Amino acid sequence: MPQELGTPPPASDLPATDDGFLGLFARHAEAEPDRVFARIGGRALTFGALHRRSSVLAGWLGDRGVRAGDRIALMLRNGETALATMLAIARAGVVWVPVNTQAVGENLAYVLAHAEPRMVIAEADLMRAIADCGADLHSTMLLEAAALPLDGRSTARGPAAAIPADAPFAIMYTSGTTGRPKGVIVSHRMLRLAGEAAALVSNAGDGDVLYLWEPLFHIGGAQMIVLPLIRNVTLVIAERFSASNFWADVRGCGATHMHFLGGILQILLKQPPGLLDRRHGVRIAWGGGCPREIWRPFEDRFGVTIRECYGMTECSSFTTANLDGPVGSIGRPLPWFDVDLLDGAGRPVATGERGEMVVRERLAGALTRGYFRDPEATANALREGAFHTGDLASADAAGNLTFHGRLTDSVRVRGENVSAAEVEEVAGKHPAVEECVTIGVAADVGEGEIKLFVKLRPGASLSPPELSAWLEPRLARFQRPRYITIVDEFERTPSHRVMKHKLSWRTDDAWDAMAGNA
Repeated sequence: MPQELGTPPPASDLPATDDGFLGLFARHAEAEPDRVFARIGGRALTFGALHRRSSVLAGWLGDRGVRAGDRIALMLRNGETALATMLAIARAGVVWVPVNTQAVGENLAYVLAHAEPRMVIAEADLMRAIADCGADLHSTMLLEAAALPLDGRSTARGPAAAIPADAPFAIMYTSGTTGRPKGVIVSHRMLRLAGEAAALVSNAGDGDVLYLWEPLFHIGGAQMIVLPLIRNVTLVIAERFSASNFWADVRGCGATHMHFLGGILQILLKQPPGLLDRRHGVRIAWGGGCPREIWRPFEDRFGVTIRECYGMTECSSFTTANLDGPVGSIGRPLPWFDVDLLDGAGRPVATGERGEMVVRERLAGALTRGYFRDPEATANALREGAFHTGDLASADAAGNLTFHGRLTDSVRVRGENVSAAEVEEVAGKHPAVEECVTIGVAADVGEGEIKLFVKLRPGASLSPPELSAWLEPRLARFQRPRYITIVDEFERTPSHRVMKHKLSWRTDDAWDAMAGNA
């Protein structure tokens, strides 16, 4: 029988999101101008100051001919300028195009060419990357962030016009772990829901301090600007994630909550034991991507409670949350979504069986309306009002979901389908391994072979033959990597996920278990 994923709450329990997030921000700024919105580099940024600066910038944009519906690309690091400019863009009804500050060359050129922004605002030291990427920007205004009038006199002409909740707020280009990024259209309502979900998953309450390391140009960072609007909390915004300084940073700022994505927890757990492991003040680690096998070890070592979720930018960032389910589960659908698990023929799978996660909205506007200038991708993902995630999950008898990776992230070896996650989970347990990633590569004979990329812990020593021998009794024969490569670092997305499509698909640049040599 098809499994039930829990009884959905009544519609009356769904959050009111018709004013998006701008209305909330304006009301807080008027009622509590001296309340701290965020702390950045030890400096307090109040609601009032942020409101004034975003108002100045909104007027300044209008004076330069930017109109509602235009697109503005921001290539800015975390900080006050990024926050104020994001809010100014929203206030002006303009569409924000966040750009990864590490983007260069062809990838950067693709995003800028595809989005065709009217204006690009970037850090001074990133202007060279823009100039060298090859994008045609002859009709685009290109400005350094330092030139923005953050503290000037407001030229806004009266109060900002009400922005419809379902109007586009951003075009967020997906991380592109397997290919070209797609521009997800994110509405004002979707960002509001992302913040509502963050509050629910994190269980943040009055007086809590949330440490934000994730870039504001990623949905995981952008959603955090909503939290101080719906909870009496303060953000502490870091410029970047640092594993070696992480616990010192969170202790220094008095953080009570930390966010994680991708391999962040694994990386922190691999760090040498330290005096701050239990002296940091963080109570809750919340986010997505905590493997079952490190859940309890992380909680036990660092004295925090893990709250796991699953989501995609296309689904207002969050789709499910584990609020009271078993370790290893991504939980149940959030109140504004229903999730079905379907087989290849579109039929519901039985309890315990794997199926594609297909998301339907219970609150209109919770799902993206598509990908910018990509009707083919939109039609493939959005079918009959439902979003097909391309991710595999199973559900237990109580409806708790377990994530099993991407439909496409597997390798067929000698007639067997091998999940990348299964191999990575085992290889990652070697004490010398900090992080590892697998891909499928061409086989001499048959369907495919597994290539394993390994990043070692600082100071560790491990050769591919030694790792292969260690894996032999721990993996089935068809699961064992034929090719192994030791790497210094991985190219990553803003959410710290490894960009698999950037890895080498060659087989002559790795140790080969069949040949026994490099």
